[in-house]
Amino acid sequence: MTTPTARDTVLGRIRDALALAPTPGTEIPRAYRTGRTLPDGERLTLLTDRLVDYKAQVHPCTADRTADVVAEVLRGHGARRIGVPAGLDEQWLVSYDGEVQRDSADIPAPSLDALDGVVTASAVSCAETGTIFLDGSPDQGRRALSLVPDLHVCVVDLSSVVAGVPEAVARLVPERPTTLISGPSATSDIELERVEGVHGPRTLAVVIRTDV
Repeated sequence: MTTPTARDTVLGRIRDALALAPTPGTEIPRAYRTGRTLPDGERLTLLTDRLVDYKAQVHPCTADRTADVVAEVLRGHGARRIGVPAGLDEQWLVSYDGEVQRDSADIPAPSLDALDGVVTASAVSCAETGTIFLDGSPDQGRRALSLVPDLHVCVVDLSSVVAGVPEAVARLVPERPTTLISGPSATSDIELERVEGVHGPRTLAVVIRTDV
């Protein structure tokens, strides 16, 4: 017979205590502040301020200049080979003269590191926190595509920018895989020195289409 370990004894006592005193169901309050709105100009200014504070690059433009601005950003970073989600609008890439790889689940995630960058759309953005939400839609792709390459160019429509987090969450589909982006990937080492590109792209460039 196996002698119980101290861990087994402690966990057994916890289970016995829970069985003797079951906790009733608790209703979680959901009285969040919701429905806040801001004029277009204020949402654009606030989102831009937050993104710049997170060291992201922001490129506002009108919808008819999307392709030109995306191409300018990619050229500015020397991106000659990029990856894009299968459902990304082809018109966004007509001004780009580099190699474009349409992503699919058949492409191994480690091979995405050979790309110079990635271009995606976005689902919704929160101006108050400077957070961009990707939900895995065809124009945003799988999570690995937006995390492995060192440069992420993300296109945001101003109409998809909301004031706060509750308003952003209300626009999301709970069953979809959601990635939250607040600036380029960064952390701090043991001496509290900022280190970028550890868990995702080192550079985040956000193209905000101001009339969409």
